[in-house]
Amino acid sequence: MGLSTNQSATSMTVADFGSFNRPVLLCGGAVSNLEALEALEAQARRHGIASDHIIHTGDVIAYCADAAAAAAFVAERGWWAIKGNVEAQLAVEAEACACGFAPGSVCDALTVSWYGHAENQMTPALRRWMADLPDQAAFGLGGRHFRVVHGSVATTNRFMFASLPEAEFTRELDGASADAVIAGHTGLPFSRAVGRRLWHNPGSLGLPANDGTRRGWYSILAPAGAGVRLRHLSFGYDHATAAAKMRAAGLPEGYAACLETGLWPSLDVLPGHERAAAGRALERRVCVWPAPGRAQLSAADIQPAPMIGPVPST
Repeated sequence: MGLSTNQSATSMTVADFGSFNRPVLLCGGAVSNLEALEALEAQARRHGIASDHIIHTGDVIAYCADAAAAAAFVAERGWWAIKGNVEAQLAVEAEACACGFAPGSVCDALTVSWYGHAENQMTPALRRWMADLPDQAAFGLGGRHFRVVHGSVATTNRFMFASLPEAEFTRELDGASADAVIAGHTGLPFSRAVGRRLWHNPGSLGLPANDGTRRGWYSILAPAGAGVRLRHLSFGYDHATAAAKMRAAGLPEGYAACLETGLWPSLDVLPGHERAAAGRALERRVCVWPAPGRAQLSAADIQPAPMIGPVPST
């Protein structure tokens, strides 16, 4: 049993998270990093955002040491959440994570260790919680309709990087029945205008963005006049403790070192543009969408040209 990488969007469960009239915190990729989760919760309190206004885009479990504790953290707080490929696989006791890494790549080889570690921490209750998570979700805010996915609308474990051709995003958005898609899986924060629509990835809260800094990433979506205000935000946390736990558990050194250096152990999965940006610190950015006075979004509304990278923040 396991995740089909060709799973059709029509076969996925889509939960209705309802409509929000107050700011929502968007995050994903906790990747078993309990220290990052605790720090993110503190950020939410600082922003005045309650647990029922936090949405996690999947892969609460992955590279770090505290798989069971991280899943329990999200479950016990009642955050809105969808399945990532890892939750989908662990829920059915599958043998591998179905992350979408190329066979034989460094990332693919390293999954054997961390996925086995996570498997050994699972309980029947946590598997039931993961099994009950929806594959995707929908919600409303600021008069706009949003779809929450893990990888892409059509495929749970697809990597939708910012540098992909616009036609790829158009095809996915056409299948979303939404004005905007909130996605995860890539581990890199970015927002991209696609005509009148938007593709947004808040990044990973538990793994650095390969930008040479130790920060985790999240975003805040808030009503703003006739549209929404979207901020990409970063935060620091006790990365040293998280890395020490990984080493004590015998997990791959590359990912433990990543928490300390801000650089991924392998760039195998990255397209050329994202690979060239490795080690370049990302900015925190903000945008209002749709842009005031215009129906059509442009690159300048979302981020500096080209339309690649994170959206700025205050």
